Amino acid sequence: MLRPVDRPRHACAAASSSRQRGVVLLVALIVLVALTLAGVALVRSVDTANLVAGNLSFHQSAVQAGERSTELAISNWLQPNSALGNTTLHNDAAGYVAAGIAQSPAAGQSWDAYWTALVSGGLTPLAAGGQDAAGNTVQYIVHRLCAATGAPHLANCAREPASTNTGGSQAAGGIAPIANNRVYYRVTTRIEGPRRTVAYIQTIVAL
Repeated sequence: MLRPVDRPRHACAAASSSRQRGVVLLVALIVLVALTLAGVALVRSVDTANLVAGNLSFHQSAVQAGERSTELAISNWLQPNSALGNTTLHNDAAGYVAAGIAQSPAAGQSWDAYWTALVSGGLTPLAAGGQDAAGNTVQYIVHRLCAATGAPHLANCAREPASTNTGGSQAAGGIAPIANNRVYYRVTTRIEGPRRTVAYIQTIVAL
């Protein structure tokens, strides 16, 4: 009768040890791949965060340039031309609309499309100087909020609410109405900066 041949114990131990080393190698490779993917994801996340922070910085710089341009529009255009007896603001001019053109984008119209329509319609924006230190180029357009050209009291202009003042020459302690309400103007500013940054600012001014 044949009896099974027993394998030497040292041979079985060697085979088991070889299998264990193979499993450890496989696990190590899986962990290495996982760590590599995690590192790549972390690098991409940091790059994206830096890109977003940079874009926000450029946008904030563009907004600040637009605010400076609005101040220039008021001090360099509106105030000098609003002196008593000056009729410059009664009619259309370069970069200025006395009445009759859409003053804001229509429903569903983008700001770029609105600006392009203004320029293609023959309106030349006013430049607020050249490119600033941050690389922003600023242009602005001024709309007078009126239904027609001409003197404000004849053009049905949007004006400040009628206000009153106590006292006056009409009667002692009476109420004297202030009839000369200031007219509203809307300054639309377009800022184009680095990384194709484009921003728009609108400001209402009463003069």
